[in-house]
Amino acid sequence: MTGAAPLPRVEVLTTLPELGEDDVLAVPVGAGGALPGWATGAGAPVDAELLAGALRDTGNTGKPGAITNLPVPGRRPRSLVAVGTGDGTVPDLRSYVGVAVRRAQTLAEHGARRLVLPVDGPAAPAGADEVRAAVEAALLAGYRFRETSRRQPPRLATVTIVAADGADPAVAAAARAGEAAGEAVTWARDLINTPSNTKTPAWLAEQAVARLADRPHVTVSVLEPDALAEGGFGGVLAVGGGSASPPRVIVASYRPPGARPGHPVLVGKGITFDTGGLSIKPTAGMREMKTDMAGGAAVLAALDAASRLALPVAVTAVVPAAENAVSGSSYRPADVVRHVGGRTTEVLNTDAEGRMVLADGLAHARLSLGATVLVDVATLTGAMKVALGTRTAGLYATTDGLADALRTAAAHAGEPVWRMPLAEEYADLLESAVADANNAPGNPGGTTATLFLKPFAGDLPWAHLDVAGPARAGADDAEIVKGGTGFGARILLRWLEAGAPVHPVPPVVG
Repeated sequence: MTGAAPLPRVEVLTTLPELGEDDVLAVPVGAGGALPGWATGAGAPVDAELLAGALRDTGNTGKPGAITNLPVPGRRPRSLVAVGTGDGTVPDLRSYVGVAVRRAQTLAEHGARRLVLPVDGPAAPAGADEVRAAVEAALLAGYRFRETSRRQPPRLATVTIVAADGADPAVAAAARAGEAAGEAVTWARDLINTPSNTKTPAWLAEQAVARLADRPHVTVSVLEPDALAEGGFGGVLAVGGGSASPPRVIVASYRPPGARPGHPVLVGKGITFDTGGLSIKPTAGMREMKTDMAGGAAVLAALDAASRLALPVAVTAVVPAAENAVSGSSYRPADVVRHVGGRTTEVLNTDAEGRMVLADGLAHARLSLGATVLVDVATLTGAMKVALGTRTAGLYATTDGLADALRTAAAHAGEPVWRMPLAEEYADLLESAVADANNAPGNPGGTTATLFLKPFAGDLPWAHLDVAGPARAGADDAEIVKGGTGFGARILLRWLEAGAPVHPVPPVVG
């Protein structure tokens, strides 16, 4: 069977529901093994002494991610999952929900259908931020994408989040936002994880049209090769020229009536497979390259969620999509490519292809789409994985206000970023005797790649997110799944929800 397994339905209740034989109950375990009152008082759904003994036996003192599974023969629920919540921070809550959902999903193969998930803290009920994080994590943690002829295993049907203030309008709105964000990210994961023998540039464009085109106030246009040639998209045409699947540029715009002033444009790298071109990668380096369009998936997902939430902001997503293949028509080292707007690039390495297509996307957004601020997302450089590892994205920005706004959004989204220096002293490395710049100026690779892109953004406020590390995961961990993660979509959505600010913003509190 092909594709993603069905997502559970997520609901928010204000009190613990009556538990049935096919339910799994999660119990949050605070620092030092502290248990919530409802789990220890009269009428608790499980014997408190039995639970305390199981926690001691498994060494579960509430450390985030610690788990104790407790079958309860002859009692309801069928199983109890006690999970550490540490100090009860929002990141700890995300871990608690993710671990509980993942464990409950294994029990679904033995008949479990619902996970009941209390999220209130020991001192105060969960607020809007906590409930939103819980809804997102519940949708993301159980995600699976499979290409198999075998029958898919049973899945959880429902995750019931229990929060005393769940009926509060602000909390309910946060839950809806979490649902929109979670479902958009899972769509991004579907796009990323689809094998490249299916995921051609044309297929990617078709998915964007099918998902977005019927939404209120959303239009989707797809530029095909003739239009790309007419528009001067030399970078996209060069990179995609070696493939039997011609390139596309996807332009999706959400323009609601009464939108705030300004027009942020999100540009996402859409390389549907990357062989490296004539500067070919070794086999091991190609195995994950179906995920090289993760930036494009992130910007489409952000627009998807923004439109579902009817945000009062006009935003456009641009995805230059191409397959970097090897053939007699591949672009070559020493070629000179002319981009949108006329700037030229000397090709030194055909495996530095992401910046070639992003250059066209940024210039098109600035010159033809009326952008007032630009943010691009790309799996751009291995250097960023070396610098920051596989959980943190590199953030470059031309203004402090935009950088601060995106860092604030990232903190709320649970997707960590680290601002990197846009160091102009390396600009000389881009010099070329035959073009405006060369595409492979060398180390420091993340910085020089960003300096290559900077002229295409012109004088607009511009930020570049290099997600080469966190865009794909090698193993499951809480709400992170093996494969494409959809990283970046929630950062962009949070930024759009805040009005896409480019001026200084207050720091995150707590």
